[in-house]
Amino acid sequence: MKKILMLTAFALTGLAAAQDTTPAPAPATMPMMGPASLSAPENFAKAQEYAVQADVAYPVSFYDRTLWKAAVDHSYYAASMEASNRDYNAYLAQLYTKTQWWINAYNAWDRLGELNDTEKQWASLSAAKLAFLALQRGDTDMTRMYVEKGMGWADSASLQSIMKRLP
Repeated sequence: MKKILMLTAFALTGLAAAQDTTPAPAPATMPMMGPASLSAPENFAKAQEYAVQADVAYPVSFYDRTLWKAAVDHSYYAASMEASNRDYNAYLAQLYTKTQWWINAYNAWDRLGELNDTEKQWASLSAAKLAFLALQRGDTDMTRMYVEKGMGWADSASLQSIMKRLP
């Protein structure tokens, strides 16, 4: 009996060692290339690269998906490093909209000022989403503000429908 217990203990110990899935630590020579360590153009390029990968990897775009988070974060760093670069800021606003981060999208579009036709559609969408959320909360003042701002960007059936529901 003692021999069986020893063999069982040995087998279990060996099995536990064989199933160890702890990842090996990264080599000390591997540099960390986070957004803070890159230039604005490098961050912008990384943001675009991650966004393309995310489009392929995920059926729905949300900031909490790893690749979308990386795209938004790199875009944010690029836009922050070169605040006057309209392309960087417009791309960040687009990523916020695409990942359904509505308040950040709305604020980013609003800060851009003059928008092209495509940007107006994206901005209007963010306003419509926020208007709907405000309507659901019963906040008619905010709902009206978002609808009016959204209609200023681009008229939509969604915004018209929300406006009709206001007292």
